[in-house]
Amino acid sequence: MTTTTSTDSLAFGDLVSHGVLHRRHLRVAGISDRRAAQLSGPGGPWRQVYSGVYLVHDKPPSREELLHAAVARYGPGTVVTGTDALCAHGISHPRTAEIHLLVPHNRRPANEPSVITYRTARMPEAILIDGLPYASAARAALDLARRENDPDEIARLVSLPLYWGLADRAELTRELDNGNQRGSAAVRTVLRSLDDQETFAHGQALRVLQRTPLPTPQWNVAVCDRRGRRLGTADAWWDEIGLAWRYRTAAGPEDFSHLALAATGTVLFRCTPRQLRDSPEEMSTELLNAYRHAARTPRPKVRAVYKTGNAA
Repeated sequence: MTTTTSTDSLAFGDLVSHGVLHRRHLRVAGISDRRAAQLSGPGGPWRQVYSGVYLVHDKPPSREELLHAAVARYGPGTVVTGTDALCAHGISHPRTAEIHLLVPHNRRPANEPSVITYRTARMPEAILIDGLPYASAARAALDLARRENDPDEIARLVSLPLYWGLADRAELTRELDNGNQRGSAAVRTVLRSLDDQETFAHGQALRVLQRTPLPTPQWNVAVCDRRGRRLGTADAWWDEIGLAWRYRTAAGPEDFSHLALAATGTVLFRCTPRQLRDSPEEMSTELLNAYRHAARTPRPKVRAVYKTGNAA
């Protein structure tokens, strides 16, 4: 084999992907395994992260570089799942130390440090985000939940796609029914008990809010007048301007009294979960208009009391 001593990543052109080189790229470029070992050895300009996979720098790899390296290591068809997939879909969740990958069932993947592989005959359709193939939020949450024994942790994980408006309970149930049944009994029990309508409504509201430049509100607060009398519960509340947003379906004792609300000058934007789901662009425009209206008016003489009982 012809070898070369060039270590400039630009010399490899399209062979370098996000700073990652695989052994097959090196062979195309005429670099032997021995030379690659020298380049990635002590004092060399490269770093080997997995077997046959190198970074074309010697700095500690970023999480994104590790993901690209892991996908390169396990080959075409590999899909990222677990917490990395949840984060890629916009879900705020701490990442596990390990990278979780789905690989086709006919492969026999070798173990790599800090990589967990799931061999499956039902590979999901990859969702490409910033050049990486991810499982859906529903599949990623269920892959994590199947590994858990704590019912509270299972409930938290399967609630995430609902809470962020990325899947409803029906989609989660279909995903669970069609997938590997190992570890699914506890997940199924938790899934049946979830209050998916209110949780999913919150997720849809988050996605509407993300379409706007508005600051993050406080969620689920009681709005009281200065004498402490409860006016109602806001699903979202912007305290600096006194704007309340309510999108739950059920009207009841926690709903606002329009007369009491009008007397304080509080601006209320109300919509339904169906409107959030079916008309997100329209709802984001109306929410933005309500915010601007509230910002132009004097702040109402009200205060918000949070679930912890602390007054804002």
